[in-house]
Amino acid sequence: MVEEAGGSPRGGSRECPEGVRRVIGSDGTPRLAEEDLAALDAIVAPADERMARLYPGDRGHRQPVHTVYVPADRFTADLPEQWGRAARATLDEFAPTADHLAKVLDVAPKAVEEVWPLVLDKLEREPIEDVRIDLEDGYGTRPDHVEDADAVAAARALTDAVRAGTAPSYSGIRFKAFEAASRRRGLRTLDLVLGALFDHGGVPEGWVVTLPKVTSVEQVWAMSEACTRLERAYGLTEGMLRYEIQVETAQSILAADGTALVTRLVHEGEGRCTGLHFGTYDYTAALGVSAAYQAMDHPAAEHAKQVMALAAAGTGIRLSDGSSNILPVGSADAVRDAWALHARLVRRSLERGWYQGWDLHPAQLVTRYAATYLFFREGLADVGRRLTGYLATGSGGGAGGDGGGRLDEPATAQALANFVRRGVHCGAIGVDEVEPLTGTELATLDALAARHIG
Repeated sequence: MVEEAGGSPRGGSRECPEGVRRVIGSDGTPRLAEEDLAALDAIVAPADERMARLYPGDRGHRQPVHTVYVPADRFTADLPEQWGRAARATLDEFAPTADHLAKVLDVAPKAVEEVWPLVLDKLEREPIEDVRIDLEDGYGTRPDHVEDADAVAAARALTDAVRAGTAPSYSGIRFKAFEAASRRRGLRTLDLVLGALFDHGGVPEGWVVTLPKVTSVEQVWAMSEACTRLERAYGLTEGMLRYEIQVETAQSILAADGTALVTRLVHEGEGRCTGLHFGTYDYTAALGVSAAYQAMDHPAAEHAKQVMALAAAGTGIRLSDGSSNILPVGSADAVRDAWALHARLVRRSLERGWYQGWDLHPAQLVTRYAATYLFFREGLADVGRRLTGYLATGSGGGAGGDGGGRLDEPATAQALANFVRRGVHCGAIGVDEVEPLTGTELATLDALAARHIG
């Protein structure tokens, strides 16, 4: 922005800060003295502190590609194994070869052949990355003594899985919302689950709880306070309990005063909020969308997710897309059509920077991993070439070219490094592939992704 001396970008005039001297002309020697620079630093320092506190950036750890939702009364210690077997059985029946799956997904057979062994291995080795034991909508309203028993039994089953080494890497519960009618029931359930975990081995690594149907910042304050009180009650380390906010109400996107409430929700979580999960069906229903048209790619859903992405950008808070309720069940045509839809939606989310979504049925694991692995494998050669070209410039913070007409800069290099890291984390890219493809090791890409270099 060009302005006259003494002018302000906001209009009007402004006194020159004390200690800053205006000097017209230069002989090539800087004319700003140390006191000038210090005075300018003092002006911007509060904003520097605010940015560092509110926008610390991504933490760099693995993000699961999905969250599986299972009603509490159906959760068992061997659930991942059950889902893996069921997914493989459906695949064997309706798409027993890579060529069959390629036709279902309308993808080149060669591309599916490349990811086929990876998908089969994933269904065997780690079919579920993240599970949420559901005691909210997927579970329903039941007598208190029934919910009490199911909550405790599910927690014990999870600890059994942890001891057996078969638990997903990430786990947690979704309890009932902090609306007046369900708040105490939800807190009781959370309390009982934590008690059962505490009595049978402790809270697992990667544990998180989901706060649904948020409509006010006060609910987030209350959730943070509940975590603090529960930590004290069970002797847990302060700050150990974390939660996700499920964005599924109109009010969570647009408050009554016209502001984007989700931005306040993110920053009022006192460091405990780790994610924003989109609730496809509650949100679109709240906007009056007819049931037949409620979907992850409805324009109303897309708008909400863009607002969520803006609110979370730079904060380190992860985003998760919602679910598709068109399940791969029934006739061969029904299964294949549902797979094609699910794969398209997963791919759509990935292309828009949403690297996680919900799965509701074992057969959805097939297309979750197939679509995810195809996404990362298809882009790998180009990403490797661009990273090699960029890093060859010395990573001095400038731009570097790949020799193919693409000029990359630090921001795009960071995105390229993150692409490789995410691919490694989910199993689409082997660690041993990284250096041959990019010319450097994964640790260098970790630093590049965090903007510690470049």
